[in-house]
Amino acid sequence: MRLITHNMLSCNIKGVANGFPLLIEAGKVIEKEVDFNPDFLRHMFAKIEWKALVEGARSMGYAELPEDSPDATVLDSDESFLKKLHHALLELHLEEGALVCPETGRKFPVNKGIPNMLLHEDEV
Repeated sequence: MRLITHNMLSCNIKGVANGFPLLIEAGKVIEKEVDFNPDFLRHMFAKIEWKALVEGARSMGYAELPEDSPDATVLDSDESFLKKLHHALLELHLEEGALVCPETGRKFPVNKGIPNMLLHEDEV
């Protein structure tokens, strides 16, 4: 599971008000090379919840992103930043581990890179 996917997932258990961002318990993290596409990154930047991305990247062992979201002008002037963003969003993969609801502590397993977000009957 890539961090771009993690940035879009939340806990949907009935009654949960604070289900985003899911915490990451990393068991196995792998890196898969992906072609660098700065236009895609510029387009996605506004859609990314920055704090969740930084926390997710750090929990997977990647601490190269700045704590605070940079100004969008950096996207046109700093290729180094774009490459760090690219690596975090698209090349880091959570292969094994769990996503944890920040409110309930419910763990959603991640196996072979696929998060299982199915709810139990009493959670619907």
